[in-house]
Amino acid sequence: MEQFVHSAWSMIPFGLMLLIIAIGPLVAEHKWESNLTKLLVSLVLGIPVATCLIMGNMMHELEHQLFFDYVPFIILLLALFVITGGIHFSGDLKAKPLVNTGFLGLGWILASLMGTTGAAMLLIRPVIETNQQRQYKVHTILFFIALVANCGGLLTPLGDPPLFMLFLRGAHFGWFLNLAPEWATTGLILLALYFAIDTYYYRKEDWTSLSADAREATSLQIKGGINFVYLLGVVLAVACINEGTIPAMGEAHAPLWLKFLREIVLLILAGLSLWTTDKKTRYEDNKYTWAPIIEVAVLFLGIFTTMTPALAYLKAHAADLGFTHPWQFYYATGALSAFLDNTPTAVAFHGVATGLPECLAAADAGVVTGLFEGTPFVAGIPEILLKAISIAAVMFGSLTYIGNGPNFMVKAIAEESGIKMPSFFGYMIKFSLIILLPVYIIVQLLFI
Repeated sequence: MEQFVHSAWSMIPFGLMLLIIAIGPLVAEHKWESNLTKLLVSLVLGIPVATCLIMGNMMHELEHQLFFDYVPFIILLLALFVITGGIHFSGDLKAKPLVNTGFLGLGWILASLMGTTGAAMLLIRPVIETNQQRQYKVHTILFFIALVANCGGLLTPLGDPPLFMLFLRGAHFGWFLNLAPEWATTGLILLALYFAIDTYYYRKEDWTSLSADAREATSLQIKGGINFVYLLGVVLAVACINEGTIPAMGEAHAPLWLKFLREIVLLILAGLSLWTTDKKTRYEDNKYTWAPIIEVAVLFLGIFTTMTPALAYLKAHAADLGFTHPWQFYYATGALSAFLDNTPTAVAFHGVATGLPECLAAADAGVVTGLFEGTPFVAGIPEILLKAISIAAVMFGSLTYIGNGPNFMVKAIAEESGIKMPSFFGYMIKFSLIILLPVYIIVQLLFI
């Protein structure tokens, strides 16, 4: 067992887990919709790996992965899911290019505060309602996926799950604000492109559509505003309740309640949201169900379990992979984030970075030599590598429908509303490869 968990064979369950998640919705859509199916996949792949880890003297690694990575990860997503599910935007504004660009810009900003999923679910229905009278609206949904469901969530650990995992590995809350130049460059370019494209299509609209749009316009309304207070509480909890501000939380013999103080506060905030939000707003207006968060919980149980030996192997053999330059980490992380889940991808490449000879030397002796000499270290790796991994994991998730969870959710809601969305490959050929990828290459050339 010990030989297995330290060999390349131990990466197979992790690879299978990610592969099944990627192709499941494409080849077995109806069966894959069942959370029971996802739970069975996680158990079938996870239980044998957990058994091997326990028998291979890696119980400590498994315990850390499940209790100090998986549990905080799920509780944060649960809190954001519950709180944002209590906020409802309604209204039908005039679907002019400036209004649509404002919607996308608002979502782009909110994504870092309430998460890409929260911002996307909050705004997608008002965007669709605003544009329902227009003939040309597919491009609006496509840019919405890129800006709100992905690129906007780059400035805080709340923005996207991979960033929270890097936060748990030592990147302090405020460090992610250092990504503001990359966030601003990407967002402003995409918003400018969208405004130009939407202006073009707006001029192609017939008079009947535009007249109906103006005639049926209503003001924008917000229900469940108390949840913005709870969102602020989540931001403060993640920023202030951690080992950096409360060193006792990191002590080996700290009481369990102290180790998980942040998670306790997040659960209290989620409970307050459920208690104080009008049920009609949550369950009827927002069509709130528990299925999406259950899906995330059961899938990531398998991911975090099977990831444990894979991370150990990648760290031990990092030097053999040939990754030394930031741009290599950027494109490798981005390529996998586009077709697999971006959270385990970011964690895996962080593990690769920690196993580089320069990083191992810095960890053992506190001395940085070689390629990264004189470079500041954050979360145990050179800051430039952490930037490359963070940016790529967040942004490249928009290259396909399966790169980030909100992508498919936005697509499904749009199709329910009668908008004919491109196919899986049509999305890539008509949008992501010709518009998004060039922007991401520009970001790499400018900053990484």
